[in-house]
Amino acid sequence: MSSAPAVGTAVPTGNTFDKYGSSNPFVRRLMDGFEAALDDLFARATPGSVLDVGCGEGVLTVRWAERLRGGRVIGIDLPDPKLQSEWATRQRANLEFRAMRVEQLPFADHEFDLAAAIEVLEHVPDPELALAEMTRVTRGHLLVSVPREPLWRAMNVARGAYLHDLGNTPGHVNHWSKRAFVRLLGRYGRVVELRSPFPWTMLLVRVS
Repeated sequence: MSSAPAVGTAVPTGNTFDKYGSSNPFVRRLMDGFEAALDDLFARATPGSVLDVGCGEGVLTVRWAERLRGGRVIGIDLPDPKLQSEWATRQRANLEFRAMRVEQLPFADHEFDLAAAIEVLEHVPDPELALAEMTRVTRGHLLVSVPREPLWRAMNVARGAYLHDLGNTPGHVNHWSKRAFVRLLGRYGRVVELRSPFPWTMLLVRVS
């Protein structure tokens, strides 16, 4: 997940649990709902090119590259040897991974049809700067998701996790209710659709 320290010294932060690959029945049920909502919103955006901000290991990024076939897809995250080794296993002709920070994107205005940040903005010290940059390089849509608070932390407490931080997942520095997140994204475009796969908030936004 992307965060603010400078490239060359920073490393991705936060929870490293592999939710996409989990075989836990409860986690799998939650992720099925999450991925179904994400697929629907991605299809509605109909992008020809994608910037995946905070792409992590590239699980979603490579899926989108395969879905778009010839469409250009770039995944970015902070430099980290473990991530880069994962990127090396997910090469596609239309896919590129780069190490960089979201707050200073080296892309032209309106270069991509879609900019996505899936489970990223809760980690970013300046989410408004990140969203401004994503909006700048996008000519179509933003696709974003974050944990829904305070539900997320309540679930952590209920399962006995991170009790010393009142259920806050390590690396989460921003916390939004569904209403607050809709209000934030409304400053960057028109909210086309809101989804609430438990326990997340997910938005498709048409940039202004």
